[in-house]
Amino acid sequence: VSTQSTGSSGINAEYGGLDPKTDEPFIASTDLIGCPMVTDDFVVSGTCLEQLYGMCETLYKPNMAPDELFECISQALLNAQDRDAYSGWGGVVYIIEPNKITKRTLKARMD
Repeated sequence: VSTQSTGSSGINAEYGGLDPKTDEPFIASTDLIGCPMVTDDFVVSGTCLEQLYGMCETLYKPNMAPDELFECISQALLNAQDRDAYSGWGGVVYIIEPNKITKRTLKARMD
């Protein structure tokens, strides 16, 4: 889960995909100097980092179905953004499965 950040602070990259042999998920992120963080549950970055951690720790559980995972990501992203005006007005969620990739756009408050 990531929120967009602009300015001179740099870029934190997030990576995700499936192992081509086992279909096991892989997620990782790097900070602005390239230090990797590989994990089994979730990675977060952006201007509302603390809010995202709190929401993901609350909502995430292992082995979620694709629709359940989408709901978890959407709620975490939108609720964290509501607490940080600099982080954006919505997002794009990609759910990667062995046989398809689903892309959904989230729209949030713009006030």
